[in-house]
Amino acid sequence: MNTKQDGETGSREGSLDAPIRHPIPWQDADFYNEEKLDEELRRVFDICHGCRRCFNLCDSFPRLFELIDDSETGELDSVSSKDFKPVIDACTLCDMCFMTKCPYVPPHEFDLDFPHLMLRYRAVENKKGEVPLAKRELTKTDRNGKMCCSMAPVANWASQRGNGLTRPVMQAFGGVHKDAELPKFASNTFEKQAKSAPAPDTEAPAKDRKAVIFATCFANYNSPNIGMAALEVLAKNGVETEVVYPRCCGMPQLENGNIAAVAESAREVSAELKPWIDKGYDVVSLVPSCTLMMKFEWPLIVTDDDNVKQLSEATFDVDEYVMDIAGKEGLAEGRHKLDGDVTVHIACHARAQNVGTKAAELLRLIPDTKVDVITRCSGHGGAWGVMKDTFEVGLKIGKPVARQAAKNKSAYVVSECPLARDHIVQGMEQIDDAPVVQNSVQHPIELLAMAYRD
Repeated sequence: MNTKQDGETGSREGSLDAPIRHPIPWQDADFYNEEKLDEELRRVFDICHGCRRCFNLCDSFPRLFELIDDSETGELDSVSSKDFKPVIDACTLCDMCFMTKCPYVPPHEFDLDFPHLMLRYRAVENKKGEVPLAKRELTKTDRNGKMCCSMAPVANWASQRGNGLTRPVMQAFGGVHKDAELPKFASNTFEKQAKSAPAPDTEAPAKDRKAVIFATCFANYNSPNIGMAALEVLAKNGVETEVVYPRCCGMPQLENGNIAAVAESAREVSAELKPWIDKGYDVVSLVPSCTLMMKFEWPLIVTDDDNVKQLSEATFDVDEYVMDIAGKEGLAEGRHKLDGDVTVHIACHARAQNVGTKAAELLRLIPDTKVDVITRCSGHGGAWGVMKDTFEVGLKIGKPVARQAAKNKSAYVVSECPLARDHIVQGMEQIDDAPVVQNSVQHPIELLAMAYRD
């Protein structure tokens, strides 16, 4: 109950109101004013120092608190601004502090949005040309994907863990840790493979639905199995589908502060998907980071484009979409027990969408299959989890997840974020007596597709 009396101003200590986010004023000159940025960093860091509720979320907050605690006064006033950078670099933009922990997010008067403040710092770095060349080149997922798919056997050999010829070179010149598991490339992209997708069952419960699948760069170039499984499940349930992939959503560029590139992606992708939405198609994204961009980040970056707003309102994550069918029309029958139990990791960017644990709900629709759920951070965090300076930290942060997955001894370990899944499996390898995960299944939708097969 709100106990504020008439005439009172201000907010309660902490807030029970739903968090809201402000548009990102990346085109305003003040956004890049370093003096004003430093003032805001100090304001926010001082509030975080006094609260410390986020101490166990990621590496940013322990770094910040240690920085302050080890200072001359034990307060922020004796910390040099030049020492802030490791705190900013440790943020993976997972949004968990904003969505699940911080009591001071808008509409609270303290108006904290820690991830977007870290983004602002990186945008200043990007504008000043301080993002290293190797990091910029790694974000060009479409170029890299097309090139590596065209020579997939060679690319996969070169990126393989244990390759003593190529991996040390990648570490030295690309900054990618030589021991980090890297995604493989497919010889045939999801867009190509989708041409052989099964026709929808015209007698199935969701036969009146139409969906356009946004392939995402990862499913298109690295793991078409995820996309093909989604098409298989939707066809089984009667959904008419099309696959469209104009370009990457821009999440890798966002991590580097290149907001202009993200805006360009938003405008191009939303324009290409608009005709499908106008024809009554839902938009289904296969990876939660991409879904989050389309639903929430793009409208805060491109505020003047009706196509972006329309797309935001029409987009579902794939697990969310299947559960929407389950709740409204009911899923098609014919699901069978899997040949083992499942551990499912709920990705941070799925949690940030605030739709519940849809992956776990989906898997529980598979008969007689035990499902264990993990909601802690995997420690991956996009490119952050494979880089030379942060890979070991990422494994350390994800160790509780890897330990829990190992304890479960499930036949399948999956995550809505396929890269997080692979990071968890690599973490399990470092645990004594941990079971070896023999299969390559990454995403919950793949297991549902398996359950539908005879």
